[in-house]
Amino acid sequence: MTAVPRSRTTAPVTSLKGVGQALADKLARLGVFTVQDLLFLLPLRYEDRTRIVPIGSLRAGDRAVVEVEVELTEVVYRGKRQLLSRVSDRSGFLTLRFFHFTSNQAAGLARGVRLRCFGEVRRGNIGLEIVHPEYRFVDEAADAPPETLTPVYPATEGVQQGRLRRLTELALEALDADGVTEWLPHEVLEPLHLPSLRDALTLIHRPAPDTSLESLAAGKHPAQRRLSFEELLAHQLSLKLLRRTIRSDPAWALPDQQLVTRLRESLPFKLTRAQQRACDEIARDLREGTPMLRLVQGDVGCGKTVVAALAAAQAIGAGYQVALMAPTELLAEQHARNFTAWFQPLGIAVGLLSARLTGRGRTTLLENIAAGHAQLAIGTHALFQEGVRFRKLALVIVDEQHRFGVHQRLRLREKGEHEGQYPHQLIMTATPIPRTLAMSAYADLDASIIDELPPGRTPVKTVVMPESRRDEVVAHIRQACVEGRQAYWVCPLIDESEAVRYQAAEETASVLAEALPEIKLGLVHGRMNAAQKDAAMERFKRGDLSLLVATTVIEVGVDVPNASLMIVENAERLGLAQLHQLRGRVGRGTHASSCLLLYKPPLSPLARERLGVLRETNDGFEVARRDLELRGPGELLGTRQAGLAQMRVADLMRDSDLLPRVQKAAELMLARHATNIQPLLERWIGASEAYGKIG
Repeated sequence: MTAVPRSRTTAPVTSLKGVGQALADKLARLGVFTVQDLLFLLPLRYEDRTRIVPIGSLRAGDRAVVEVEVELTEVVYRGKRQLLSRVSDRSGFLTLRFFHFTSNQAAGLARGVRLRCFGEVRRGNIGLEIVHPEYRFVDEAADAPPETLTPVYPATEGVQQGRLRRLTELALEALDADGVTEWLPHEVLEPLHLPSLRDALTLIHRPAPDTSLESLAAGKHPAQRRLSFEELLAHQLSLKLLRRTIRSDPAWALPDQQLVTRLRESLPFKLTRAQQRACDEIARDLREGTPMLRLVQGDVGCGKTVVAALAAAQAIGAGYQVALMAPTELLAEQHARNFTAWFQPLGIAVGLLSARLTGRGRTTLLENIAAGHAQLAIGTHALFQEGVRFRKLALVIVDEQHRFGVHQRLRLREKGEHEGQYPHQLIMTATPIPRTLAMSAYADLDASIIDELPPGRTPVKTVVMPESRRDEVVAHIRQACVEGRQAYWVCPLIDESEAVRYQAAEETASVLAEALPEIKLGLVHGRMNAAQKDAAMERFKRGDLSLLVATTVIEVGVDVPNASLMIVENAERLGLAQLHQLRGRVGRGTHASSCLLLYKPPLSPLARERLGVLRETNDGFEVARRDLELRGPGELLGTRQAGLAQMRVADLMRDSDLLPRVQKAAELMLARHATNIQPLLERWIGASEAYGKIG
C-alpha cells in the first residue's frame, strides 16, 4: 500500500476557514496541527439534542433541549448578583439562572422571546432550573434540531465546544471529499469485520440519533473498536520497533563464569524452581552477542534480587561492570547491603552512589566507576547523570521498572555504549503484571515470571476494620510485642503536602508512645535524611525497636523476618498494588502474620471492593489483575510508562480481547508493510513515539 497524494485532510489546520495562527496555537495544545488531527480529536461523550423535550416530562439530572417562551427576566441579589429568566412551554415552567451575564444579554431575554435551550436540569428553590444553559433565539434558529448526537470534545482554554464542533464539521467535509489514508492493509482489516476508518470517524464525530449512547459510553461500539484496534497496534509497533532497534546493536557476549557457581554455592538457601528457570533464561540471553531485553516479574518476596545478583556475577566474572538502578534512595541502600553481603566475600567491589555521598568520597567512587574498579554500581536515576562514566558496562539492572519509564532506562543504555557495544538490560518489578497488560506495556521485552515463593514464607492474614476499633489494634500490637515480635504502623496520608505527612506520622508516633509506654518505638518518614532513616531502620532490623511508625517509604526494600504485624491507616485511599507491597513487609519469618487495614467510614462501593480483594487473596498476580480491572493501567504501571495511560480511544482492560490480533497484525506489518508503520505511529503517538527511534 502506498501513500495517497496530498489532500485536504493532510493540510495544516490553518487551511480551514477561520483558523488563524492564534487559534492554531490553542489547538496545538490539544495535539491538533493538521485537518487529520481534528478527525482524531475524539469526543469524550455525547449529548442527545435531537429531540425537544416538554418541560413537564423533565426530571432533575436530565440533560435536555427545551423550546420555551420567556415570561419574566430579572436581575436579583441573593448572595451574589444573578440573572433569572422564567420560561415556559405548554407543559410547565422552568428557570434559567445565570451568574455571569451582560446587560445586553439581560435585555435580550425580554418577555415573549422564544428560545431553544440545552443544559442539565436541577431542582432549585422554586422548581426545576438550568444554570448557564446554552441557548439560541428561535428566530435565528429556524432550522430543526441537529440530526445527530452532539459530541463533547476535550477542552482547552480559549476554544469553546461550539468552535470545535464547527471545525470538526469542516474536517468531516474534507474527509468526504478526499478520504483518509487507510494504513492498515486489507489482510489485517478483513478478519476484524469492523467498519472502514472513514465510516468509523464519521460515526464517532456525528452519531445518528438511534446510535446507542450506552454502547458509545462503554467504548464498545464497532466504530470505537475499529479505532481502538488501530491505536493499540500503533503502540505495539512502537515498542516492537524499539526492541528491533536495540537488538540490532551488538552487545558483549558473556559466557558462564566460575563466579556464578561460587556465588550460588555461598548462598545459605537453595533456589526455587521458578528462580532457577529465570536464571537459566537470563544466562542464555547474556551469552548472546545481542542485547538482552528481559523483564523479571514476580510477587513480593519471591527472590528476584538473588536472580539479579547471579546475572551480575555472570557479567562481572567475564570482566565487565554492572549498574543497578533503583527508584528510591532507601531501596538502593537496601540493594547495596544485600549485594555487598553476597559479593564482598568473593572480592567484588560494590559502590553505592547515593545523595548523601559527597565531597571526596563521591569523587573517589566516580573515579573507581570510570576506571572499572567499582564492578557493581548501585544508585537511583543519579546513575545516568552527566558526571557518571563507566569503563565497560555490560549489564544494566533496573528495579521497579514502572517507576521509571522507557526514556530513563534508554539513557542508561546509551551511557553504557563502549566501543560500539551496548549493555544488556534486566528489568525487575515486584508488581506482578497481568498477561493482558504485559502484552502491550512490555512488548519490547522478553519475560521471566517467578511464580512461587521460597519455602518458609507464611501466608499473611488480612483484616479490614474501621478506625473506630483502633483500641483493639493497639492491644493487638501490645500482645505481639510482648511475645517478642515486631510491628509496622503505616500512615499513608496521600494527596497532602510532605509537611502534613510528616506531621501525621509524628502525631501517630506520639499517640502510640503514650498508649504503649512499655514498647520501644521508632519513626521513619520522607523528611528524614538517609542517615536518620538508616539508623531507625537498622535499630528495627536489630530488634532494638518493637514498633516502627512510618509513611509509605517502607513500601519496598525492608526485610525484617521478625515483623509479623502490619497496620495501614487510611487504607481506602491507597491502590491495591501499594497495599499488597506493604503487606509483603510481614510474613517473612516463621511467625503467623497479620495485616490490619484501617479505614475511615463510610466506604465507597469501589473502596469496599478493593479492600475485599486483599482479604480474599495473597496472590500478587490475582491482586494485579483485579487492580487493573478496578483502577486501570495507569495505577499499575505509573503514568510515565510508555504513554499507555494517555491512550485516546483504547482501554487495555476493555479491549483486551483485541490484543492477540493486535500482536499478529504488528508482526505482519513489520514483515510485509513496513512503509505503512511510520505514518500510523505519527497519527496515534506523534512526538511521544521518539523513543522508538533511539539506537
